[in-house]
Amino acid sequence: MSLVTLLPFIVLIGAMFLMTRSAKKKQQQAADMRNQMQPGSGVRTIGGMYATVKEVSEDTVLLDAGPGVELLFAKNSIGAVLTDEEYNRIVHGIEHDLKSDADVVPDDASSLTETDASAADAAVSSDDRPVDLGKKDANDEPADEPTADAAPAEAKTDEQAKKSDGGSEAK
Repeated sequence: MSLVTLLPFIVLIGAMFLMTRSAKKKQQQAADMRNQMQPGSGVRTIGGMYATVKEVSEDTVLLDAGPGVELLFAKNSIGAVLTDEEYNRIVHGIEHDLKSDADVVPDDASSLTETDASAADAAVSSDDRPVDLGKKDANDEPADEPTADAAPAEAKTDEQAKKSDGGSEAK
């Protein structure tokens, strides 16, 4: 037999060896992780349930899933042992960022521009009078008193009328 005919078999046996070796390494890491479980550790089961370890025996784990809820699981059904910070972040929603203890960006943008005292004053004063959006109703101003703003408004309406008339002449 030549080396060319044996080469595919050698490559196949080598690939199988590498795959089984990596699988054994992963199984060993999972077993070490499960052996490191202690009462009080947060865990995630392979089914996706988060709980706290209450007791650890040789083949089983007693988990505390909530007030008065204790569940007995096989040790092999533990998918991951979580750190305290990760468990609190996932289960309780408690996030603690050690990198920045600075002020958190508020949800209300008005607190970015005003101090607390002026914000309280603005809230009180806004309840006393309506908000002026710059629009005037016909009921607000009497018709017989012309204002300084009325003349430019009339000029604008005349210009708009001229523009529409000029467009019809182009035909």
